[in-house]
Amino acid sequence: MPLPKPPAKRADMLTEEDIRNQPKAVRKTVRTSASSTRPVSAPLAPPPVVQTAPVLELVKPARQEPAPRVTATTAKSAVIEARTPEARQAPPAPTKARTTTGASAGRGRRKLVDSGPPRLFVLDTNVLLHDPMSLFRFAEHDIYLPMITLEELDGHKKGMTEVARNARQVSRDLDALAADMSTAKANQIDTGIALDKTGHVEATGRLFFQTTGMAVELPTGLPPGKADNQILGVVQALRAAHTGRDVVLVSKDINMRIKARALGLPAEDYHNDKTLDDGDLLYTGVLQLPDDFWEQHAKGMESWQQGGSTYYRLAGPMVPMLLVNQFVYLESPGASPWYGKVTEITGKTAVLRTLKDYTHQKNAVWGVAARNREQNFALNLLMDPECDFVTLTGSAGTGKTLMTLASALSQVLDERRYTEIIVTRVTVPVGEDIGFLPGTEEEKMSPWMGALDDNLEVLSRTDNSAGEWGRAATNELVRSKIKIKSMNFMRGRTFLNKFLIIDEAQNLTPKQMKTLITRAGPGTKIVCLGNLAQIDTPYLTEGSSGLTYAVDKFKGWPHSGHVTLARGERSRLADYASEVL
Repeated sequence: MPLPKPPAKRADMLTEEDIRNQPKAVRKTVRTSASSTRPVSAPLAPPPVVQTAPVLELVKPARQEPAPRVTATTAKSAVIEARTPEARQAPPAPTKARTTTGASAGRGRRKLVDSGPPRLFVLDTNVLLHDPMSLFRFAEHDIYLPMITLEELDGHKKGMTEVARNARQVSRDLDALAADMSTAKANQIDTGIALDKTGHVEATGRLFFQTTGMAVELPTGLPPGKADNQILGVVQALRAAHTGRDVVLVSKDINMRIKARALGLPAEDYHNDKTLDDGDLLYTGVLQLPDDFWEQHAKGMESWQQGGSTYYRLAGPMVPMLLVNQFVYLESPGASPWYGKVTEITGKTAVLRTLKDYTHQKNAVWGVAARNREQNFALNLLMDPECDFVTLTGSAGTGKTLMTLASALSQVLDERRYTEIIVTRVTVPVGEDIGFLPGTEEEKMSPWMGALDDNLEVLSRTDNSAGEWGRAATNELVRSKIKIKSMNFMRGRTFLNKFLIIDEAQNLTPKQMKTLITRAGPGTKIVCLGNLAQIDTPYLTEGSSGLTYAVDKFKGWPHSGHVTLARGERSRLADYASEVL
């Protein structure tokens, strides 16, 4: 039996009069399908006198047009239409939530949720000179480079300074990004260059260059020929052209950001170089245990003695908080204090070891004994042959240089563990530079090593309890084992069995810190000393210092340790001055 033809129009609801006029068999079928509980022969209710349209009449919905079929031809035309200047200027519609972190994009901190289009960051020249990889640090956001920025990069690329090296690195990255921009692909400059085309997959945004002039209306008090004012004009013009996007200036220059905000333009600092947002969050290397620590971890605890130290293997709620080579202590009123160090973490168990008491005069190192808890922790790290990298931070007068030099002399002259001591530091003056210094490398570095001479003078007075070698050593022998080197000539060197001391390490950049640490050969120990409150290098803060970078990256490594010295031991005058001044 052939199927009936499909209906040509939408069916309407039948009225009661139409149902009565239908044949009897049809009425029976309609009643049965309408209500199976009502008898078929039951009479229908009489029609109402007043009929309301919403109840008895079917309201036809508006006819929806079918979606057009997408073919290869229409898709191609849509792509071509999207590349037109009119389509490019329109901001893209928000499709999904985006993570925006401002100038700190890519660091995984201070993330906000924004459903709008990606932000457009205009980079100042000093950002590129400060971090040559800043082009790829903004996650999914776009970057805009004014033409004056490229001109300033070209002016800084000559020379052997760190700024010149960074300028050349940025120029090479820009050349690699625009390498395939031939004449046929010139329109890709307008649509932006993908930042991930050179292998930096974390950068999913696009790079834009200024290719045309812009109408700039700055106050008459700002000279138009200055580079900073030209960049401010570009930001102002971009905000007027892209009203649907956030256009933000990123600069390391404080005055530049102040001028931008005075003009009503958003400006941010470049935060990606900061290891920590707050210096108080820096790893201290010391953890105080609660009073009920042993009661909480007594179940299944094992203890044994080996090499004059007592070891404890335990499991409990505090094990996830511990790090290898982290010092722990328990000081309760009415009980003897207990000091230990985490030597091993395996799964949910940790091994603690008691420390050697360097506060006692019999354990003095080259005549120097620890005067407080943190100094005892520091001497345990400095005298540990398994600890290759040590960082000590603290205010002035906490004994960083004295303890390090005493432990170095003890291990070089008494124990013969290292062949010599190498001391270096950053030559950043506190005040005005005095100019070039005559003489050899060590003679040029001698004015910077006044702290070394002062500590050697203190150590020479304690030779009565420094051991057999310490009593026999003269100042000439001690100085023959100490070499003063400049950081400018460290590139490419390898130190074998050396005790390397990096003084004033807070003035190092992360790149300089990496350069020095990678000079270590077999059997070399590196000790970094610094006070994060006394940074003299421009554009460096507590969060972006190389010392902070090294402390954060090396924490938990089995062959490194860190201690923050909190109590000054120089003199009562120095301690009071560091507190009130």
